[in-house]
Amino acid sequence: MKNNEHYVIGADFGSDSVRVVIIDAADGTVVSSAVSYYRRWKDGLFCDPKKNMFRQHPLDYTESFTEAVVTAGNEHVDVMKKVRAICIDTTGSTPALCDGEGTPLALKEEFKDDPDAMFILWKDHTAISEADDFNHLSHTWGKEDYTQYLGGTYSSEWFWAKLLHVIRSNDRVAEAGLCAVEHCDWFPALLCGTTSPKAIKRSRCAAGHKIAWHASWGGYPSEEFLDLLDVRLSRIRESLGTETYSSDTAAGNLTSEWAQKLSLPAGIPVTVGAYDAHIGAVGGFVDEKVMVKSIGTSTCDIIVGPLPAEGGAEVLVSGIAGQVDGSVIPGYIGYEAGQSAYGDFYAWFRDLLMWPLKNMDHDISEETVEKIEKKVLYELEQRAADIEVTKDSPLALDWINGRRSPHADQMLKGALTSLTLGSDAPAIMRSLLESTAFGARAILECFEEGGVQVDKIIAIGGVARKSTLGMQILADVTGREIYVTDHDQAPAIGAGVFASVAAGLYDDVKSAQKALCAGTKRVHRPNKAVAPVYDELYARYKRIGALESSIRRG
Repeated sequence: MKNNEHYVIGADFGSDSVRVVIIDAADGTVVSSAVSYYRRWKDGLFCDPKKNMFRQHPLDYTESFTEAVVTAGNEHVDVMKKVRAICIDTTGSTPALCDGEGTPLALKEEFKDDPDAMFILWKDHTAISEADDFNHLSHTWGKEDYTQYLGGTYSSEWFWAKLLHVIRSNDRVAEAGLCAVEHCDWFPALLCGTTSPKAIKRSRCAAGHKIAWHASWGGYPSEEFLDLLDVRLSRIRESLGTETYSSDTAAGNLTSEWAQKLSLPAGIPVTVGAYDAHIGAVGGFVDEKVMVKSIGTSTCDIIVGPLPAEGGAEVLVSGIAGQVDGSVIPGYIGYEAGQSAYGDFYAWFRDLLMWPLKNMDHDISEETVEKIEKKVLYELEQRAADIEVTKDSPLALDWINGRRSPHADQMLKGALTSLTLGSDAPAIMRSLLESTAFGARAILECFEEGGVQVDKIIAIGGVARKSTLGMQILADVTGREIYVTDHDQAPAIGAGVFASVAAGLYDDVKSAQKALCAGTKRVHRPNKAVAPVYDELYARYKRIGALESSIRRG
């Protein structure tokens, strides 16, 4: 590092909360951290799981971020004075419609309780038919195929599909929505006072992976293309501009108002934002042939590769969730894939088992119920570890929230098969752990069939750290060693990497990675003795998956 006594802040906006970490920019030491849970989201407001509708109010983001920064800095007044930059990552795609000034509609009095005026969380799947329309048009209109750098499929989890769904279903919001913004673009701009559509710096990560931006066609899908979907999309396109930026670039400088609120120096750079998995991959030490799996409620799999030689064509990888120059590390192509449910699958099973305790009259205290709920997955995993896997073991299909990769299809459903009267809760728990590992194996095969080699897997995220059996099964099913990082703050550390570069403390991302990124907590090595059984179960998994696909898509 070029100087001493410098600190940076990384803020990681997850699905349920924001975590803020204050990092010593010399060596990556975490000085302090704090987590703040979104109040409205925690209360279940503006969401309807039965409709796959998940919306978040922008005030949840502003209030929780403020609380987390203030809490983290409360006992570190001197350190806060030496903070040199801030970097923010968010889940994605998480867009919101805005007025002409770039203000999310939910912040206006007339839309404060309208879910369609809020940020649409990544796992909202209300836009399946709109994604189908985008794909059909892109594949058949005879001009540019706007899915070619997105694995060949545009997802209902992404920007254009979500906004098209809102525009089609809510005329009042559609009329007021003159532009749109991703959460990872809006929040840095908010801190810098640059939320005007003409002033905001758009994330290369978000634009390339979710908004179908590509340099080869000069930005976003053409006005002609979007008009064929809905003419109201074209004004949104116009508001986006054409330029995109990587997260080692400053989006602007912290305003005096925010500096006072957060007890930070005014004018420090705030970097261009990006998605949590991509910045988390940097914090997990992603590299060529090194995949970082961010394993939490869902997964995101990130790896980088070299740019094509001068004059050479970029090799397209079919079935993944996108490949974008500079979306992870500047100077490399960032590749993304993932699973729409991982930890969420286990949580679904936990909630299923907890139903009687939560919904029936009984004499058990609420405190006891909460204790049981916190322990049930751990206890199930301990019992599941003692079960011998056989070719007749229960088998699950992990598409309970649709399939993100390979080949996104949110119409697909989960399944449980090969059950008998002897199939108890631990056996089913093991089948869920195995199913998510099978989904991960399918993604690895998709990458390698497309020419992207994966020699090492680094696992980050809450599930990776907590589920020892899950990570061992992942190693056994994929036949690869799984390296689990030694702390759970890889996204915030990755944000610290970018903040340090933007502040001029390091020359580039790789130099900052070497100084700041964490090491390995444990390594799970594949058990070769169970490989033949898992090969057979995986073959059954693919046959059942093919049946599900044929049922859902006719």
